[in-house]
Amino acid sequence: MDIKQQALEKHYEWQGKLEVVSRAKIETREDLSLAYTPGVAQPCLEIAKDPELSYKLTRRNNLVAVITDGTAVLGLGDIGGLAGMPVMEGKCCLFKEFADVDAFPLCIKSKDPDEIVRTIELISDSFGGINLEDISAPRCFEIEAKLKERLDIPVFHDDQHGTAIVVGAAMLNAVKLAGKKPEDITVVINGAGSAGIAIGKFLLKLGVGDLIMVDLCGVINRDDSYDNPAHAEMAQLSNKKNIKGTLADAMKGADVFVGVSKPDLVSPEMVQSMADKPILFPMANPDPEITYDLAKQSGAFIVGTGRSDYPNQINNVLVFPGVFKGALSVRAKAITEEMKLAAAHAIADFIPEDKLSVDYIIPSALDKSVADAVAKAVADEWTSSLTR
Repeated sequence: MDIKQQALEKHYEWQGKLEVVSRAKIETREDLSLAYTPGVAQPCLEIAKDPELSYKLTRRNNLVAVITDGTAVLGLGDIGGLAGMPVMEGKCCLFKEFADVDAFPLCIKSKDPDEIVRTIELISDSFGGINLEDISAPRCFEIEAKLKERLDIPVFHDDQHGTAIVVGAAMLNAVKLAGKKPEDITVVINGAGSAGIAIGKFLLKLGVGDLIMVDLCGVINRDDSYDNPAHAEMAQLSNKKNIKGTLADAMKGADVFVGVSKPDLVSPEMVQSMADKPILFPMANPDPEITYDLAKQSGAFIVGTGRSDYPNQINNVLVFPGVFKGALSVRAKAITEEMKLAAAHAIADFIPEDKLSVDYIIPSALDKSVADAVAKAVADEWTSSLTR
């Protein structure tokens, strides 16, 4: 039986991966009076006087909404929010298992960005943070930007920023092992959707020397025009030499390749055309742009994929549990760029320098202690920002 069939059978068995567990025991009449009426009126009145007390008198202090419209679910595309529910439940499980953060899945039956934003705005008082998930580009950029303007709680689109942070952490350690500096390298990103663009912007913030982005039409450059505002922005931010052409053209002399696109797009010849000690992160799932084995056979110095059956799994689970745990712990109003950078460095620094190797540039996705390191870095950055 393959993993897909096994998973389907388990989901029939589980009938949902989540359940509500009461933190208040209700066994006596007094218990009932304290947890519910008449005693519950008092915390209600206190919150009415001071809304900030909702963080002390309810579970809001540790509760994240995992929200989707179902338009970009895994590699399945636009299958709708209802069909995306198993993914949202799974994400909630990861929040709890890795960071002891409670999370609740919400699937919105709309593709209208304004309607989605308004829906989330209306329910936001119930949560301490909002994790956006599996929303297609470019709508995801608009939705996140508007929510950040309107809400005073952290909003985080994990497909963008979680991916960017974990790729950034892997890149920092890989470049260090290769004896190079971020400011001296050229990174090629294949795939200019939400993840690719977020990774590109984040790597520029980490100080990479040059960035070349490639989409279905070829290298993004300053001479072409783009209907997608995000692509137009990247045309101005990247590609210092303004090169044009295909992915093969972009990879010539590049130090790092990042793939968030489709399987089997990178050939051995492309790898061999890269700079000395080429670093490849082909992360298309389940089948990468070039397989781990073929990339190594073609001369890759370091290879990281999204898969768990090869070294250097680049997985968002190293990011979002700790980011939210840290943000919630200090009641952050947002997740800033500096907090994201702190998270990337915390993940990279989690591996002692003397333990780094070509097969160990990123912590195991199953190492639950990573979340605490990320949470501390994120919380410390927010706290220190308040005094700057």
